[in-house]
Amino acid sequence: MKKILRISKTELKIMFFSPIAWLVLIVFAFQVGICFSDLYTNALRYQSIGYPVHNATSEMIGGIRGLFVQMLNYLYLYIPLITMGLMSREFNTGSIKLLYSSPVSNIQIILGKYLSVIIYGLCLILILVLPAFFVEQYVIHPDTMMIFVAILGVFLTICAYAAIGLFMSTLTRYQVVAVISTLIVLAILNYIGNVGKDFPLLRDITYWLSISGRSKVFLMGLICTKELVYFIIIIFMFLSFSVLKLRGERLKLSTVKNITSYAIILVIVYLFGYISIQPKFIKYYDSTSVKYNTLTPYSQNILKRINDGLTITTYVNLLDESWSDANPRNINYDLKRLEKYIRFRPDIKRNYVYYYGHTNNPHLDYYGDKTPREIMIDKCKWSRTDTNTFLPEKEVFKIDDISKEEGRLTRVIKRGNGKKVILRKYKDSHRWPNETNITAALKTLVDKSPIIAFSTGHGERSCTDYGEKGLGAITTLKTARYSLINQGFTVKDIAFSKPVPTDVDVVIIADVKKHFSNIEMKNYNSYIARGGNMIILGESKRQKFMNPLLKNFGLKFNEGVVVHPTKIYKPRLIVPDITSIAGQLSPSFISLFRRGYRFTMFNACSISIQDTVKDFNVFPLMITKDKGSWTDFNTKDFIDNTPIIDNYEIEESNMMMTFVNRKINGKEQRIFISGDSDCFTTSEISANRVNITSANFNVFSELMYSLTYGEWPININRIYSPDNKYTASLSVIPWMKFLYIWFIPLFLILLCMYILISRKRR
Repeated sequence: MKKILRISKTELKIMFFSPIAWLVLIVFAFQVGICFSDLYTNALRYQSIGYPVHNATSEMIGGIRGLFVQMLNYLYLYIPLITMGLMSREFNTGSIKLLYSSPVSNIQIILGKYLSVIIYGLCLILILVLPAFFVEQYVIHPDTMMIFVAILGVFLTICAYAAIGLFMSTLTRYQVVAVISTLIVLAILNYIGNVGKDFPLLRDITYWLSISGRSKVFLMGLICTKELVYFIIIIFMFLSFSVLKLRGERLKLSTVKNITSYAIILVIVYLFGYISIQPKFIKYYDSTSVKYNTLTPYSQNILKRINDGLTITTYVNLLDESWSDANPRNINYDLKRLEKYIRFRPDIKRNYVYYYGHTNNPHLDYYGDKTPREIMIDKCKWSRTDTNTFLPEKEVFKIDDISKEEGRLTRVIKRGNGKKVILRKYKDSHRWPNETNITAALKTLVDKSPIIAFSTGHGERSCTDYGEKGLGAITTLKTARYSLINQGFTVKDIAFSKPVPTDVDVVIIADVKKHFSNIEMKNYNSYIARGGNMIILGESKRQKFMNPLLKNFGLKFNEGVVVHPTKIYKPRLIVPDITSIAGQLSPSFISLFRRGYRFTMFNACSISIQDTVKDFNVFPLMITKDKGSWTDFNTKDFIDNTPIIDNYEIEESNMMMTFVNRKINGKEQRIFISGDSDCFTTSEISANRVNITSANFNVFSELMYSLTYGEWPININRIYSPDNKYTASLSVIPWMKFLYIWFIPLFLILLCMYILISRKRR
């Protein structure tokens, strides 16, 4: 060990008596100062104008544009400049012969040289860590452990780069060549993950060898043994190569013996690498305060309840737009999307089925009238892919019936008992299912999926109508992340001409345009009598058809349309206030309105209490203000005319949505009644109005949450990180910039001048 330290000490003296090492430190410190100052100043500016702050520590340190993430890109260039002369200088000056003749081993030489670079790397780490102290002081409840793990990720990256640079330095006597060679190797290790993707075995090897993104896991605050072992193996491999290179030259070994030695190292690396990526051997430590990188306890519990095996089969259509997301070349990247679940269930089987079939892909217009098979053959010729790789869609539908998915990428999750559920991609900015979507799908495998039935036969709004007046966008739209079918619900139509099936959990009746028959009313009353939950959505001009449905509750849809004339909006647009009873149903109701969200209704009628029904309790849920709104009876043309209150029209508060409940058959029956059917249509949930942030979709979700007694949609209860505020005042920013941008680099310049001048005088 003494010899290693002596070699390291000598190498450090040479390093710090060189202007290159100091130049790297100074430039690196200046870049750190610029980057961190910009990050914190911008964050403080956004906070001051009202933008919410989440995960402040991660935003400063890790995140997408965090300090450590940006500076890692510069380390890629700086470390080769430090390692270029470690061994090449010895070969160039001939001093390697002195080392060979001295009583030091090849391992001691390499470890001594390597240790000197690691110590220099710690100097870089120290510069990088200085802003972390500022984060500790000027972020409320900073995530300290996350910072330490991020530092570990940067340090491991430096160690890996140093090992690679040291080996490349043993291959040449020219330092410039060593720098270029190191950069080439690092570029190869970043790119190699894209090599051999068409061959399964080679694809797995090159994917594991890729260094791209390895440190980002640590920057997110997660220690994963797979990534940790990768860095250790890479360091071991290149240090071993360096030792073998010196050994081969020192002992003048034959080419065969040298190749054999290198092959043995590669075999050892492959074996340990293969073991390290097996799911059952991978361990994790989430250092974040709220366990952001880990499944919530709710999701973990759902996984534990599936105790008879789990298989995820991904069906990928060659002709669909999503083909590249999970094709054979990108399987490993696709599997990372399920990594959080595989962490807790390493036994999950993952299969991929590739097929060709009909899909809504506008890019296929290029092929004209060609059949899917003809298009598949053309694509295979272009990509030199075996056509036998792809099944026809008819064969796929025999395995799993995904015929209604329109050829999009689809995952089928199958439990050991044969129960299945479909997981989809969505047409939004994130596209892929998040934890809520995946856990909701898994929950349907262990619990009964709530059945939501929509009444039909009287011109009602349909759950399969995706037009402006339809309710399909929030119920059955497959590409909508938060539609009911993607939240674990089962949605179907029913007709009251027959008794409502006993497995139905909620019935929705929206905008009835003709009277129920006697048989239909009998079945309707039977459903209410047995304690069924409901949503009844009325509409102006439909009162005579829908009022018979409210007699059971002693309620009535009032004639006319509620108006609220303003200078900006149409008079029939109503923005009611929420009552205190909403908070008892769900805290989220009150939270939405406190955050400035509103519920909007258009062309609505009000609700009034006609009789007191003994069994049912009636609570106003949404009401209009006392002033400014009334029920209009006379205005025919709301486009060209502004309604004016008449003598017999009363300006008063109107009840726009009502909650009705009672205790029956050992449970609470819950019914919501609204004077408007437009509030949950496609046009209204997507409406964008000035000064009104609509929360109609959120309100609908809360209604479903209440009607299923807090079970659906699922709430994974992920806690927000407490580091949600930057505490520095604007007066601190100039001092911060002076310290990190100017003082630290200037201090390093003065220290460099002192050491170099002192050395020259001696």
